[in-house]
Amino acid sequence: MPLLHADRDGARVLGPVVAAQPARAGSHAVEWLCEFLGTAILVGLGLSVVVATSGSASPIHTWPLPQRLLLNGLWFAGVGSLIAVSPIGRRSGAHLNPIVTLAFWTQGKVHRHDLVGYLVAQFAGGIVGAALLLAVWQGQARSVDVGATVPGSGIGPVQAVLLEAGMSAVEVLVILGMTSSLRTARWTPLALWLLNATLVWRFAGFTGTSLNPARSLGPALLAPALDVYWVYIVGPGLGMLLGVALFALAPRLEVLTTKLFHDPAYPSSMASSLPVAERR
Repeated sequence: MPLLHADRDGARVLGPVVAAQPARAGSHAVEWLCEFLGTAILVGLGLSVVVATSGSASPIHTWPLPQRLLLNGLWFAGVGSLIAVSPIGRRSGAHLNPIVTLAFWTQGKVHRHDLVGYLVAQFAGGIVGAALLLAVWQGQARSVDVGATVPGSGIGPVQAVLLEAGMSAVEVLVILGMTSSLRTARWTPLALWLLNATLVWRFAGFTGTSLNPARSLGPALLAPALDVYWVYIVGPGLGMLLGVALFALAPRLEVLTTKLFHDPAYPSSMASSLPVAERR
């Protein structure tokens, strides 16, 4: 039956009996499927805004670029945040991004089985999402290169890597910091919506603001734009390592949950210091 638990901040929360658990080994098909679906929705639905604002038939494709990028950021980041609070996000944690799963793994919160399962699900979801985007929008999707991320005019690959690394480090720091306290953990989707919308608005003109190798893979395959895809592996990867290193400078902080929106009514296959539902 439900019990009251006190977290390390002194807050009291109602949750199931299982108050904490280590990372679990084994196959977790439901979580992996949710992660696959979430990433596919993020790419397919999220990138639809790029077609709607910048496609050749868009009624606003002549608007100034900063205005269109702001709309793109608010929509794309908003889709990600809504997935996090949806049932599939509450089940898998809505990482939707390999660097997020890897960041939690460095904290000892993810079993190697889930690390592989999540990464495969995310990359597969990114490919399927881009394919759905192309199937729905067809020529209009082609007119924006299926939402492929490429360095902007005058931006070299090394500069793009550094920009992606810096932005990714900030994103990882926000996620690890927000999920280290019960008082802030529930607001992680809102923080990410505001952060990523701002990053897209200010930096998409330079790099496309990927921050996510899974988000960039599908469009890179279909555009195609594979010649620069390495930028969106190396940049976010380096940013993840930098974000984790900076987080380690605050040794009193410890990640409590790997879910971007923690709901104690849902089970978890990953380590959790917050209440989770018993698996059945």
